[in-house]
Amino acid sequence: MRVVLAGLSTVDLVQRVAELPSPGEKVQSLAVEVAAGGPAANAAVTVAALGGEAILLTVLGAHPLASLARADLEAYGVRVVDALPSRVSPPPVSAVSVRDSDGERTVVSHNAADVPDFPASSLVDEVSGDCVLLDGHHPALALAVARRARELGVPVVLDAGSWKPVLTELLPLVDIAACSAHFRAPDGVLEVPVVITTAGAEPVRYSTVDESGTVPVPEVEAADTLGAGDVWHGAFAYGARLPLVERIRFANEVAAERVWHAGPRAWVPAVREMRK
Repeated sequence: MRVVLAGLSTVDLVQRVAELPSPGEKVQSLAVEVAAGGPAANAAVTVAALGGEAILLTVLGAHPLASLARADLEAYGVRVVDALPSRVSPPPVSAVSVRDSDGERTVVSHNAADVPDFPASSLVDEVSGDCVLLDGHHPALALAVARRARELGVPVVLDAGSWKPVLTELLPLVDIAACSAHFRAPDGVLEVPVVITTAGAEPVRYSTVDESGTVPVPEVEAADTLGAGDVWHGAFAYGARLPLVERIRFANEVAAERVWHAGPRAWVPAVREMRK
């Protein structure tokens, strides 16, 4: 399996705490880890863990913090293609707190708001294989990759976590929109052949031109929900050759394995055992 993933990479500073702090409160963390984050980056780690070839088209740059993210991604088998390798500004940083008792998390992130425009056409030669996964955080990149995928007949999956202005132009190029329960599109815009909605531990809903239904999520005791949706999207992209319902079920199983493990990469060895 070869999956091209285009979108956001961050540096995640993850602190595990007994309780999430209230405003003005200071708490002592139980553990701290630093890892690459972001929807596309976490999905790429998932594809690589499952045995696929993961090519991540993103923006990291030359800042020392970017080196941390790049090293983490490459250590877990992701090939990183950086659109702005000489950019000196720091990459987006996410401050994450994870509650030890149930894995619930809070995230404060700047995302890609300050990343300048760049010639995305220079990256489209990487587009090929079984599936393309986009998160829409770098609009020009998402559009260029989606158009190239459409030319080549490579299916395009959109990780639709939140509405972004680029989606008006991007959605007509998308084959499958995998949406969070909080995703809201303007009326009449979300006309995609397949729409999937995930909602944490609730069953995953899907709708095609011919049918609709739900696929249950395995019941697990959550230890860490950080990036679980990203892992789901990575597993779904990796399962591109499976029938839709089986593909959703597989992604549900992989995401459930992720939330059962505490830590941003603790789940990877278990997911490696789930290769199909």
